[in-house]
Amino acid sequence: MNLWKQVLDRLEQTIDRTQFETWFAPTRFLAQKGDTIDVSVPSQRFVSEIRQNYAQQIRTILDEMSTDHLNLHLVADTEGTSEMNIPLGPPPSAELPLSIFNPRYRFETFVVGKSNELAFAASKSIAENPGRSLNPLFIYGGAGLGKTHLIQAIGQQLRDSTAGSKIVYMSADSFVSEFITSIRYDRMPQFRDRYRKVDALLLDDIQFLAGKEQTQEEFFHTFNALYEAQKQIVFTSDAPPKEIPTLEERLRSRFEWGLIADVQPPDLETKVAILRKKADERAIDLPQDAALFVAERVRTNIRELEGLLNRIVVFASMAGQKHLSLELTKEALKELLSKENKPITPTEIMRVVAAHYGTTVTNLKSKSNAQTVAFPRQVAMYLCKHLTDLSYPEIGRVFNNKHHSTVMYSVEKIDEKMQNDPQFGRVLEGLMKQFR
Repeated sequence: MNLWKQVLDRLEQTIDRTQFETWFAPTRFLAQKGDTIDVSVPSQRFVSEIRQNYAQQIRTILDEMSTDHLNLHLVADTEGTSEMNIPLGPPPSAELPLSIFNPRYRFETFVVGKSNELAFAASKSIAENPGRSLNPLFIYGGAGLGKTHLIQAIGQQLRDSTAGSKIVYMSADSFVSEFITSIRYDRMPQFRDRYRKVDALLLDDIQFLAGKEQTQEEFFHTFNALYEAQKQIVFTSDAPPKEIPTLEERLRSRFEWGLIADVQPPDLETKVAILRKKADERAIDLPQDAALFVAERVRTNIRELEGLLNRIVVFASMAGQKHLSLELTKEALKELLSKENKPITPTEIMRVVAAHYGTTVTNLKSKSNAQTVAFPRQVAMYLCKHLTDLSYPEIGRVFNNKHHSTVMYSVEKIDEKMQNDPQFGRVLEGLMKQFR
């Protein structure tokens, strides 16, 4: 392993991820000549940025790695690097990114119920009258509950209603990637021009901006430009703004300027309606009693409903049956149903909580105290206490031998948050519904 790779490994652990991806990921080790390490960077701007902001950190790392006084020589591509330099690919296009919509995600195909009626009504309203009172619109909820369906329905109606309109729909992760690429190639003016002159900006999974300081700084100004021009802004997230950790307060407050609407797990009636709608879209005759049977057994989300419907249809095809029935449905789901009466387990609770908050079961069991892990862990401990018969010490052992006082503290904190934050109370109720 060359010394520069070791330096990069250390830097990745100590600086902001966006900063690392922007300024260090594109660098390339060229050679080590005596006590000098030659490193290629894409442009002169990289040389200036690294020398100005990271020289001391790199100096410290080099001194810790070697007793020799090593020097770093940064070579910009424009100076003509050696053949060992690896091309970084073409610079980003100045054109708007292509917004790819799923044609099935329209308002006409969305099933409305008590769990999503506010989010649906708000989405429909801004699609008909964008950039006015409900700006921005912030839709949040767990995975597979219809957030992406709604934001794409908004985008498709806006696109279809105004010829030549510039509607950008993308994930927040893609926005971050484009931002980093634009910095690498010194194309920030083009980047700003692309995103500050659109008619609507729709960003899925906005929580992925959390912790990315440079991207948040840029997005803050993009948001202001669009808002002042009365251009519609829509976000989806797995949590409301106040619960997105490491999100700058000035962005958090702006996300709350318009309307915050949540989508919760559907009730039984809505689940039946969704199943019948999905079946109708595929020209499948699903009897009411069969739909009810399936809906009663789904705890989590709409995707699970679709998965069970697919299983039934495939089973019917393999059995040579043209018509679905309650009996055939029971037979198709027999293997799954044999597991349904099992008691709720801590592992199942952690899996659901981890999926909702975009983390992992491994993280929940870890010693990490990062807010993105600690808060979901508290929620999982709270649910374990209320949905299982485990004692505080037993719950602590499940979470990698946490002390029982830690579990008690977590339960108290979540109880307190529920009382003071009705929005969070609805989120927690939605999680608990998945186990009923």
